[in-house]
Amino acid sequence: MIRVQTQDFDIGAEIAALTSGRTDIGAVVTFTGLVRDVTLELEHYPAMTERELERIEAEAHERWMLQASLVIHRVGKLSPGDNIVLVVTASAHRGDAFQAAEFLMDYLKTRAPFWKREGEKWVEARESDDEAAKRWSKKSG
Repeated sequence: MIRVQTQDFDIGAEIAALTSGRTDIGAVVTFTGLVRDVTLELEHYPAMTERELERIEAEAHERWMLQASLVIHRVGKLSPGDNIVLVVTASAHRGDAFQAAEFLMDYLKTRAPFWKREGEKWVEARESDDEAAKRWSKKSG
C-alpha cells in the first residue's frame, strides 16, 4: 500500500491496521524518517509519484517474501521534528522484512520522484545514498 499525503501519520495505528487479524506475519520492520534541523518543502507530480512508488513496492514483493508492506511519504511544508516517511514491511521471517525495508528506503532516498527544497536550495541525493542503493541493482541481486 502506498500513500502520498500532506497530513501526519500515527505509526502505531498504521502498524496495527497493516497487521490486524494476520497470523501469517512473524516480523514487522518499520522505518520512520523525521525532518532534521530545517524546514523542508517537498513537491511531487501526483500520478507519476504514486505509480513509481507502487512499482518499487511491487518489486520489493517480488524480491522478498512479504505478507504486507506500507509506504507513506509526506509532501508540502514540513518542520523540524515532523514525520516525513514511514516504511513498514511484514513477513513471516525477519530477514525478508529487514532487507525489503532497506531496499525501499534506499530507493526513496535516491530515485523516488520527490523534489525537496530547504529554503531556496534544492536538495539532491547524497553520494553515500547512491552508493547504498547500488547494492540492489538486479545485476548484483
